[in-house]
Amino acid sequence: MDFFSLLAAVAPVFLIVGAGFGIRRVEWLSAEADTSLLRIVVNLLFPCLILDTILGNEAMRQAGNLVLAPAVGFGTVAMGFGVSWLAAPLLGLRDERARRTFAFTTGLYNYGYIALPLVQKLFDQRTTAVLFLHNVGVETAMWTLGLLLISGRSPEHPLRRILNVPVLAIGAAVALHFAGGRDWLPAWVLSAVHSVGAAAIPMGLILTGATFCDQAQHISMRGAVRDSLGACLLRLGVLPLLMLTAAKFLPCTDQLRHVMLIQAAMPCAVIPVIIAKHYGGDPAMALRIILCTSIAGLLTIPWWIQFGLAWLGGN
Repeated sequence: MDFFSLLAAVAPVFLIVGAGFGIRRVEWLSAEADTSLLRIVVNLLFPCLILDTILGNEAMRQAGNLVLAPAVGFGTVAMGFGVSWLAAPLLGLRDERARRTFAFTTGLYNYGYIALPLVQKLFDQRTTAVLFLHNVGVETAMWTLGLLLISGRSPEHPLRRILNVPVLAIGAAVALHFAGGRDWLPAWVLSAVHSVGAAAIPMGLILTGATFCDQAQHISMRGAVRDSLGACLLRLGVLPLLMLTAAKFLPCTDQLRHVMLIQAAMPCAVIPVIIAKHYGGDPAMALRIILCTSIAGLLTIPWWIQFGLAWLGGN
């Protein structure tokens, strides 16, 4: 695929985020509604999408996907935290709070609302299923190493945070898959699950845009050049190269290799701004980094995907 074809695949994702930004700006979507909508997305829409994707999926038959995908998710996030922590002083970020926030935000790539629709558009259902398994490792790294990094202390009850509804849904879907659920569950149940799950990504992207709109008014430009450009250099330059190198040489299935390719191209995740606010980080810095890498990602994502497909032998 050429750059402009990939850009056309990426652009709708950012357009839906922009729509969320716009409807918040004109107050069609109130901040008070966010909590209820987010609960619906996390506790209903995403579990249905997970179930619809995993049941009967051929990728679940490969032990490498079941074991290596979560390990890769954990390992790539841990690598991102480590590289960003070591690089922070080189960018002049010597204050402990700033260094922790920079490392946590820059080290965590967007593993959901941007990555998932791209995987769905560019690859098949098998790759989407592997992405869900991979994200179990990402969640584990975020709620253990990530909270330790940004707060400076061991997280309380990390298992409770890791075992959230989407992760439990993945476990249940895998169990139903091996129990042959696609064959014996009623067709009307599977149809309803498919229809509800299809709404997960658009709704999640709209809420992401609304969150950007809320936080944009609080953005501070103090130190913006150091942390924002440094984060772009790492998140959109150095770390993708390291992740693609790992994808090239690890004994991965094609599906996991494609997941690693998409994740390598991703900007920073959105959740660090919330975690920084609640665990002693610098939410203003986190927001700057997220916005800058997301805006720059509109151009860098297609380039990295094009490069990665050629280097990894994709099509």
